[in-house]
Amino acid sequence: MVTDKVIEKYGKNKSDSGSTEAQIALFTGRINQLNEHLKINKKDNSSRRGLMIMVSKRRKLLKYLQRNDIKSYTGLIKKLNIRK
Repeated sequence: MVTDKVIEKYGKNKSDSGSTEAQIALFTGRINQLNEHLKINKKDNSSRRGLMIMVSKRRKLLKYLQRNDIKSYTGLIKKLNIRK
């Protein structure tokens, strides 16, 4: 499953789905999928609303990570290619 691979790659260990890094990586994957979906289905407003909610949650988690662990934050930003 894709979720397990993401958690394995970005979490502290294989079953660490609660770490901030793993949660941000999962949100990023779902956001990218929804972006592709919305390119095809432009009038799908309920999915667009869900996308905005996910982006907001990811932004809050990124802000938290930046405050508490700047080293991990910068590494994650580079790995996920979120900000340029």
